[in-house]
Order: sequence, then C-alpha cells, then structure tokens
Amino acid sequence: MVSQAAATDNGRTVASRIQASLPVMPTAMSKIADVLLENPAAPINLSITELAEEAGTSAATVTRFCKLIGYSGYTQFRVGVASDIGRGDAHESWRADIGREFHPEDKPREVLRTLLNEHVRGIEATAGMLDLDELESVARAIATCRHLDIYGIGGSAVMAGELQARLYRIGVNAHCWGEVHGGLTSAALQSKNSVAIGISNTGRTDETIQMLSQAASSGAFTVAVTHAPESPLAALADVTIITAAPDLYLQPDDLSAKHSQLFVLDMLYLLVAQQNFAETATKLAASAMAVSGHRRPQRPARQGRRPSLRIEEPAP
Repeated sequence: MVSQAAATDNGRTVASRIQASLPVMPTAMSKIADVLLENPAAPINLSITELAEEAGTSAATVTRFCKLIGYSGYTQFRVGVASDIGRGDAHESWRADIGREFHPEDKPREVLRTLLNEHVRGIEATAGMLDLDELESVARAIATCRHLDIYGIGGSAVMAGELQARLYRIGVNAHCWGEVHGGLTSAALQSKNSVAIGISNTGRTDETIQMLSQAASSGAFTVAVTHAPESPLAALADVTIITAAPDLYLQPDDLSAKHSQLFVLDMLYLLVAQQNFAETATKLAASAMAVSGHRRPQRPARQGRRPSLRIEEPAP
C-alpha cells in the first residue's frame, strides 16, 4: 500500500517521503528509515540485500518500504535517491548533513534554544535508561582488571581517549585504540582478567566490532557503549550501556550524541574511583603535584576594580 503523502506528491524528495510516512511505519520499516535518514546515499552503494542487512531486516521488508513511500520497487527507489543527489539542492544538503529541524535562515537564538533542548533531552534520556547495578558491576570489573582496552573510531575515538585519560590518572592500566591494527593486536593479548569497552553510537562500526570481538575471543569481559541495543556491537558484548541518540534532526556524530556518551563515561569513571577512594585520592594528588610546576599562579584580583578589556586606538 502506498502512503497517501507519497502518492499525492510525486515531486517530493526521498527524505521528505520517509519523514511523512514514519508515523505509520511498522518497526521493521522504521529501522530502514533510520539507516536512510542517517545515510541518505546508502542505496546508491548497497544492494537490496545489503541494505536489509544494514537495517537488520529482510529484502522483502525493503521492497514493502519502497512501496510505502511511493516507489514500485527498489530499482525505482534508487533512481529517486540518485535524482535527489544529482539535483544538488542546497536546502536538501543542509537537511541531510546538518539536520531536519535546523534551517539556514534560523536566528541564533532559535538555534541556541533548539540545540540546548536536544542536548538536555539526550542526557536526561540517557540517565533514565541507565541500569545502575549493571554500571556498578562494570566499574568493579574495571577497578580490579589487569588490563583495560577502550576501542572507538572517528568521534568515538575521542570519547575513548577521554575515558582512558581519566582512568589512567587513578591507576587503571587503560589503553585506547582508534586504529584497528593496534587495537586488534592489543585485543589479542587480553585475558579473562581484562576488560574491553567498544564505543560506537550506531553500534555498526566494523573496526570497533572487530576489536571488541577479538577481545571477547581472548577471554576479556566486554562492554558496548551505544545507542542501538540491537546492533552487532551490542550483540557480542557481555554488558551493553545504552546512550540516547538525537531523535529528530541531529546526526549521530553531532555533539549531543557525544554529550550523552561522555555523561555515561564520566559516571563510569566516578564509580571506578569510588572502588578504592583512598588510593584514588592519593593518585590524583600525586598527578596534580607532578604538573603543578607547569601552571602559572593565579593573580589575585584587585579589590574595587573589575577586569576590563582595553582596546588601543591606532596612532594618528
């Protein structure tokens, strides 16, 4: 059955057809929509079977999806995608790359309000989904492990580095890997006394999946940090920690997704630090003292005067 929105407007883009049909899509089709809204050009490079695998559904469901949004089949759907790309419409590029609720003509205050609301919602949603008992068990495993690997590619590598730096400073033998060869080598050296964490917002990053899978094969206790509980990364992990993803307009690599990830990783760091508070405090003090000589002393503020920025006038 073709949706009314798609059937009555043959000039609409693929993205707008998907958005119009989202409210009536079954769960299996909504997974396809998620993949396509995240990567609008995917059908150009993927066969119908490959797209179905990417979305975790079947080729028959992809065909029904195409018909729902107004195409007679996958071939015609791919032509529609190619036409959108060839059209090169600036507004469509903006919506695909920046977001479906941000607009080029928005005033700064509108952008600020929309962005702030999304970031706050993301962190609040993440907090509501956390299993604190499970998170505490992960923290205990990290605090007592022989070796910790943290894997992430691209933006997730930045998050891996943040967690590694925090944990290393309190005495955890932590290492982060954003390059698959080094990560696989380290994962192969893991054991049952090790912990491995894979960070991927979509849970579908091949390199992260490979590294975490290798660590699991080596006997490590594995943890996935992702917004997709049914993703391949989550499927192979002993524990999955779910973070909220931008739902309407921001792309998965935007900072609202990163803030949700960082919120979880900061929580994990604090729980690890609690496992041996006295030792943690000692190590933090020692590391602070080690770098204190490289910080300039703070100047006391003059009483009765407020700091000001003086701009020199050019000489006549």
